[in-house]
Amino acid sequence: MLLNIEHHTRYVYSEPVNYTIQQLRLTPQSGFGQHVKRWDIKVNGELHGVEDAYGNTTHTLVVDKPHSEIIIIASGEVETGLATISQQSDLSQQQTLPLPIYLRDTPLTASDGSIRAFARQFQTPASSQNLALADMMHALLTRVSYIPGVTQVTTSAIEAFQLGQGVCQDHAHVFIACCRSMGLPARYVSGYLFTEDGSLMQTHAWADVWLQDEGWQSFDVSNGCRTYAVHVRLASGLDYRTASPVSGMRSGGGMEGMASSVVVNQSNLPNNQRYQINQIELIKQAELLKQAQQAQQ
Repeated sequence: MLLNIEHHTRYVYSEPVNYTIQQLRLTPQSGFGQHVKRWDIKVNGELHGVEDAYGNTTHTLVVDKPHSEIIIIASGEVETGLATISQQSDLSQQQTLPLPIYLRDTPLTASDGSIRAFARQFQTPASSQNLALADMMHALLTRVSYIPGVTQVTTSAIEAFQLGQGVCQDHAHVFIACCRSMGLPARYVSGYLFTEDGSLMQTHAWADVWLQDEGWQSFDVSNGCRTYAVHVRLASGLDYRTASPVSGMRSGGGMEGMASSVVVNQSNLPNNQRYQINQIELIKQAELLKQAQQAQQ
């Protein structure tokens, strides 16, 4: 499947910002069944590219002059659903750290007694672990319903599991917490998801688990499936904080508003979906500007 992707992010501020620095994990890499044919990031500032500790292509965005907004546009074309050409190539690109690192708890992925008890139901010998994890994925989706707006980026796996509600980020964190409690290395993956109706206008998240003799296996808990041609990988890490598409800090600026939209279209198809979502994004940005202007008064 050949996918065209446009990811727009805009920050607006009620007062001038003196200095902004952000980390952008917005560049997909070839591997894991995908091939990046072209990719570009446009920003109103300077970009410096590096590879981070997790093997992600990361750019540092610096704006050191007074500014009232930040605009980031990542776009390109990615072919998905490809057979893995070389397992060793995937490993060299996507596993730059020793596996025990991915057993390490973080504040977002730590487990408690209830999560560990839930995970123990699915602890099986290595020969059947893949199927058991699929069962755990479906059971977790029943246990933690997909309901937007009830959690935040700071919500931990323990909090989401207790609440019984969350979104893809929460599902990935709880699944990772379960896997690590069973002694299975697991990591958070951020990316994009193609939907035919264009219903997802933001980034997506899922989890990778390392299984003996099988390597990294990917589970999209929110959709109750393994990843396939509709998924595009951006970055991976121990949790959302180490794999988030955009993170950073600023000096000054007063109140902040942020709007983000993702358009994933299958190549050579009509652009009705693209037009519809861009119109929604324009409305969101207009509302942000209105809020920032009111804050100045």
